[in-house]
Amino acid sequence: MKNGIFGLLKLRQFLPYFCTQALGAMNDNVYKNSLLLLVAFIAPQALPVSSDLIINLAAGLFILPFFLFSAHAGLLADKYEKSKLIRAVKWCELIIMLIAAWALISQAIIPLLLLLFLMGTQSAYFGPVKYALLPQHLKPDQLVQGNALVEMGTFLAILIGTLIAGVLIGLENGVQYAAILIVGLSILGLIAAHFIPKARAANENLKVSFNPFMQSVQILKAAKQNRAVFLSIMGISWFWFLGATYLTQFPNFARIYLVAEPEVVSVLLALFSIGIGLGSLLCSRLSGEHIELGLVPIGSIGLTVFGAHLMFAVPDINSTQSLFSFLQNSDNWAVIIDLTLIGLFGGLYIVPLYTMVQSRTAEAKRAQVIAANNILNAIFMVVSAVFAIVCLTIIELSIPQLFLTLALMNTAVAIFIYYQVPEFTLRLMIWLLSHSMYRVKTRGKSLIPRQGAVVLAANHVSYVDALILAGACPRPVRFVMDKSISEMSVLKYFFKHAKVIPICPPNQDRQTYDDAFIQIQAALDNDEVICIFPEGRLTKDGQLSVFKKGIERIIANKPVPVIPIALKGLWGSFFSHKNGRALTKWPGRFWSKVEVEIAPSVPPQQVNAAQLQQKIESML
Repeated sequence: MKNGIFGLLKLRQFLPYFCTQALGAMNDNVYKNSLLLLVAFIAPQALPVSSDLIINLAAGLFILPFFLFSAHAGLLADKYEKSKLIRAVKWCELIIMLIAAWALISQAIIPLLLLLFLMGTQSAYFGPVKYALLPQHLKPDQLVQGNALVEMGTFLAILIGTLIAGVLIGLENGVQYAAILIVGLSILGLIAAHFIPKARAANENLKVSFNPFMQSVQILKAAKQNRAVFLSIMGISWFWFLGATYLTQFPNFARIYLVAEPEVVSVLLALFSIGIGLGSLLCSRLSGEHIELGLVPIGSIGLTVFGAHLMFAVPDINSTQSLFSFLQNSDNWAVIIDLTLIGLFGGLYIVPLYTMVQSRTAEAKRAQVIAANNILNAIFMVVSAVFAIVCLTIIELSIPQLFLTLALMNTAVAIFIYYQVPEFTLRLMIWLLSHSMYRVKTRGKSLIPRQGAVVLAANHVSYVDALILAGACPRPVRFVMDKSISEMSVLKYFFKHAKVIPICPPNQDRQTYDDAFIQIQAALDNDEVICIFPEGRLTKDGQLSVFKKGIERIIANKPVPVIPIALKGLWGSFFSHKNGRALTKWPGRFWSKVEVEIAPSVPPQQVNAAQLQQKIESML
């Protein structure tokens, strides 16, 4: 975006939505933490049962609605106009908080617990509509930036809400101040919601009833229909497993291993949350205008490396550390850096996954799939609590050893997901190639249509042309490639998972030649993007070779637009045939400039191999 990521905050279709969700997240945490602190420090003697039981019960009551109501919420979000639904949810929040204000002032613990359940319920109903609305209000090239701001805003709102609750409850009349604040935040959220523009119903004919168990099962089955989307949801849920485990252990980690006062717990939470905010912004910066799935493996690597290092970063402390001494002591800096970078790489990891789920799910089912995500998130968070209990009490691991275990598990989960969805690994290779060996600049990316069948035609300079073009195109691309190149030992793994269509001259292998055109037509019938190199082989002298007639046969079978593309700057690279056979010379160029110039499409009735060759030649 020309105005950068924060330019979205100037848009009517984003700012009210952003404020609504951030204020809601903040209010949830002001209320929840005010209740927990009230139970722990102010009214323990008045409790009917132990404070530990109530604190754990409170955690369960807040998350239970995500199991019970997420499926129903997803159906409602797909059936009804979304801005109206958001306002209804925010009105419910205001009513709940008005009653909660009375309960806080009265220190009525049982009503407070019931109201916490109701707050969790309104959050469960807000979740699907919150994420399903974003693709309707933002352009495709704004979606990554929008999700980055949402994740940053959510985690910072959680942090601020948690810190404010801690400060207010510590004051003489803090309970009254907290009561006023939760009502005030609800009113502000409701006001912001009234400025959210309309977002049409995705499926008005959807039949909605209330059957939590069956609806949850059905929605999870629907999410599984798109394997890549479902595994992205599993990746998101795994992040919440990690995050919940880290956050739950911070108090004891600070008390036992950092020998720190309670205020340091807030610093650990702040480091983690700020790291996620920074990672979200960095993800937007590195992604540009389209989803960069190659950042997801980078995020996984960072989560593993710095999660594992956290075990070895624990300092040897002999005396109690105040907040000031904790920050001043250089022995703690490794912990500070590790927690910040765990958050940062978490932001790199989760933003593309959320964006992928939104962009690759049919609009009519988007909110339901997001509801499935919320259900699985809740399940993983509950399992994380059980997992921590088993590790710390039964296996008797230390908390640092638990952090190392999480890092090792993250490696296993990442390998499984990336093996099942090789697109992540492929995009990582593309991203590394275009940001290490080359500086790739793309012109005319907007000329590639966002949907519908289209053929890209490019000059063929090097063995990495396909990877460069895949990185330049905002949509997945199917490449028609010389069979000998597609079977090269170094690159065939990536070409296979990119669903490359092998081809060769008919006099060499007629079956492969004919099969290629059958696959091309099937892909175009499925509205996919096909890329061909009409020369049929790599250039040996840097000059454009004569274009073969295959392009004309493709368009005769399936009349679709053809987009000419010129690759510049790859001749002379390690992967080209300049000064000898490619891949046999020592690399002599790094960080060199490469241009991908995309021209306006040629209508199918005007496609001609010779004229297409002249067009690309004029662009070089």
